[in-house]
Amino acid sequence: MAGSFPEEDAQRRILRSETVLVLALSLGASGVSALISFIGSVTRPGALRDQAASLNSSAAPGRPWLDLAWQLFGITTALVPVVLVAHFLLRERSGLRDLGFDRTRPGPDLGRGTLVAAGIGSAGLAFYLVAQSAGFNLTVVPESLPGVWWKFPVLILSAVQNAVLEEVIVVGYLLRRLGQMGWTPMAALVASSVLRGSYHLYQGIGGFLGNMVMGVVFVLLYRRWGRVGPLVVAHSLLDIGAFVGYALLAGKVGWLPTA
Repeated sequence: MAGSFPEEDAQRRILRSETVLVLALSLGASGVSALISFIGSVTRPGALRDQAASLNSSAAPGRPWLDLAWQLFGITTALVPVVLVAHFLLRERSGLRDLGFDRTRPGPDLGRGTLVAAGIGSAGLAFYLVAQSAGFNLTVVPESLPGVWWKFPVLILSAVQNAVLEEVIVVGYLLRRLGQMGWTPMAALVASSVLRGSYHLYQGIGGFLGNMVMGVVFVLLYRRWGRVGPLVVAHSLLDIGAFVGYALLAGKVGWLPTA
């Protein structure tokens, strides 16, 4: 029995290195980038609400087909860390199915995800508007793509990509690895939630706090259901609503801030 301890320590070191590498290639790096962006925002003159953070912008202005190629390239490469996670799980005779990311329960996943999105969506929008008007958030511009035929399909694909990347890595994978490394459930919940808030810090303090609270809710739901599937559905619907809704309503309603 005594000889098993060095082996367990070595395994934990391997898992720790693997987790750091996955995060460094994905949302951990995004968190550092968002922190730097936030520091730049608060050191610029003017309130945060007078500044803007843009998402889903044109990569090749004036060249629609090249722009489409860049958009699809960005969406595809952003999912590489999820493929890497799947590879690591397969090496331990596991897989994404063990995280609840599969097609075995489409009905419950869709139903639960829709309910979660409906509950969080309205509260999240209200929180953003209050935080932005109070000067705790930048004005978030969810999309600034040209009015071409592929605009809405790309926005939907971008929303789904965000959902898959974040929920598989920040919830399913990270909680699994932290548990294997001996973290307590509470410590793992805090780590996952703070990480989710960190890569939204480019939006301001409101974005950090709002997404951290969402992270707590998503971790608790994952532990209850044992599946990231409903979370991917919920997150996809939230982002689709934000991206497509902004594209349809920006400049047409007075309560929606625009850059």
